[in-house]
Amino acid sequence: MGILNVTPDSFSDGGRYSSTTAAVEHGLAMAADGADVIDVGGESTRPGAIRIPVDTELARVLPVVRDLSRCGVTVSIDTTRAVVADAAARAGAAMVNDVSGGLADPAMAKCIAAAGLSYVAMHWRAPSRTMAQHALYRDVVADVVGELGARVEALVDAGVKPNQIILDPGLGFAKTAAHNWQLLSRLAELVALGYPVLLGASRKSFLGELLGGATPVPPAARDAATVAASALAAAAGAFCVRVHDVASSLDAVRVADAWTAASAPNHR
Repeated sequence: MGILNVTPDSFSDGGRYSSTTAAVEHGLAMAADGADVIDVGGESTRPGAIRIPVDTELARVLPVVRDLSRCGVTVSIDTTRAVVADAAARAGAAMVNDVSGGLADPAMAKCIAAAGLSYVAMHWRAPSRTMAQHALYRDVVADVVGELGARVEALVDAGVKPNQIILDPGLGFAKTAAHNWQLLSRLAELVALGYPVLLGASRKSFLGELLGGATPVPPAARDAATVAASALAAAAGAFCVRVHDVASSLDAVRVADAWTAASAPNHR
């Protein structure tokens, strides 16, 4: 999944693709590099971010979703709002990537059920502005698995089919760096829920802290670490990795796939 932020304030590439032309060109380039899905987002969810008006979000994303879809690209809409998800679906989006897992908008589950779209439900506890206050867990992996399991039950009760659902542990969302590493190292416990798992580690601050310590390296210098995380996640059973630099992570995923296939009991 290639990340396409059509925002002025995203943590890594805010402002680079804020025009429709630049965004579509970059989306097509990522698709050419091997991205299976382009994830279009019009509202930053970086730590501390505040909400934008719905009309602003719609104006940013709909032309990009429409143009990429017309070019044959599979598009995901990164939003927590049902009205944006519905409009994007009408513009050609095939997937909704909701960082709130449906908690931010009670209408989202019914929207997804009606549209029949694939739906990424991420682990979420609070909006970006206050989420750091909620990074309290007894056992972060067990808690995230349990809370995502509860979201699945709620979604299915609202009419969403199980085969529409993809889960995301929400690295960095109400998580410390230590929490992120625990989730990565025990990813198999989330995979064991039986749903495809999407992982979004790309260029996140915990990688910057790992590489730079007290002075984290900037987002653009975190791609090699992202590649390593992509390979390890794929080997642990992740269904998809959400990344800024598609080509390098695609190579990493291919290596992990070959490695895993060669170690299978029936391999000859």
